Amino acid sequence: MKIGILREEKVPHDMRVPFTPEQCKQIKETYPNVDLVIQPCDYRSIKNDEYRREGVVLQEDLSDCDLLIGIKEVPKDKLIPGKRYMFFSHTIKKQPHNREMLKRIIRDKIALIDYECLVDDHENRIIGFGRYAGIVGAYNGIMAYGLKYGLFKLKPAHQCFGLKELHEGLDKINLPNMKIVITGGGRVANGAIETMGMLNIRKVTPFEFLNYSFREPVYVQLHSESYHERKDGTDFTKSDFYHHPENYRCTFCDPGSFASFCDLLIHCAYWNPQAPVLFTKQDMRDPSFRISVIADITCDIDGSIPSTHRATTIEDKFYGYNPVTEKEDEAFSPNTITVMSVDNLPCELPRDASEGFGKHLLERVLPLLLVEDKGKVIYRATIAQNGELTPRFAYLTDYIS
Repeated sequence: MKIGILREEKVPHDMRVPFTPEQCKQIKETYPNVDLVIQPCDYRSIKNDEYRREGVVLQEDLSDCDLLIGIKEVPKDKLIPGKRYMFFSHTIKKQPHNREMLKRIIRDKIALIDYECLVDDHENRIIGFGRYAGIVGAYNGIMAYGLKYGLFKLKPAHQCFGLKELHEGLDKINLPNMKIVITGGGRVANGAIETMGMLNIRKVTPFEFLNYSFREPVYVQLHSESYHERKDGTDFTKSDFYHHPENYRCTFCDPGSFASFCDLLIHCAYWNPQAPVLFTKQDMRDPSFRISVIADITCDIDGSIPSTHRATTIEDKFYGYNPVTEKEDEAFSPNTITVMSVDNLPCELPRDASEGFGKHLLERVLPLLLVEDKGKVIYRATIAQNGELTPRFAYLTDYIS
């Protein structure tokens, strides 16, 4: 097999790569029958010469490759007919902006493997950038809090060379005795908790968070059962909540609950549109609503957090939401709630994110592609092949019709 690593051509350009130079070298050593080449690129976080030094061949024309690997969507005019691709396609939720790309993939009989669909037998994703989204999203939330109250100025994450420099910046700041809420329990939330660890912030239980005062900053991690209850008053069960979220109500803004004690909300929890929202615009107008900074890492537009009405950018991360007018305002005005809703957070630490992603790709995915795939993980993640959608993704038929 010959594998080609694509240059990211979607604009704005992504600086990440599927494999670092060291990982490319490891692939060649582990799989001597595999050829690996990379398209040259001037805007990657990892430079062409770094690949050359590890013996990786730079090749512009990848039409002789059997598998083409990238990160983001490939522009439809750059797709090579009849090839096998692996990247984040952002089509499985019928995203309108990628409809034409998927139509071209079907027309040109391209096989498409989507990272987002690589799951184990229990439907758990086996690869992703969630950890770095959590690390950077929480960092941005702390950064926003410092700017809003004139406490400190952190260097933007995308201006740091890597995680080490980001950590060094956090070492130099002092936080007041604020209370932070982190929602969720997956990779993203764990990444946010890593940032709390860099700051040596104490973790407390939900009961302690609601009932105790502290002389230091603290955070609580909330899972679904911490802020949902069944409408009929029966006991919460995780399985039932995931399958029938419409039968539950959110208690996050109930009197004396989390919204009344939280200063910074770091939202990492997956949200099903059938589930109740975390809070409403009306809740945000209530005098007891204490949250002044929201780092919405999920970035569900008009989703569980009503102030997230658009995605922000790496260069312009923050805007203000005025709960009275329900409109966007100055980011750090005393009358607004500061919102961070960057939707491509791992791109702020592209070298570290690439290394972490490539490690999982090398360990968890390449053996399935190059050796054996007993569990049919690759097939389950294949959206299209031979000019048609695979059965698992037949629901996309109307999307491409």
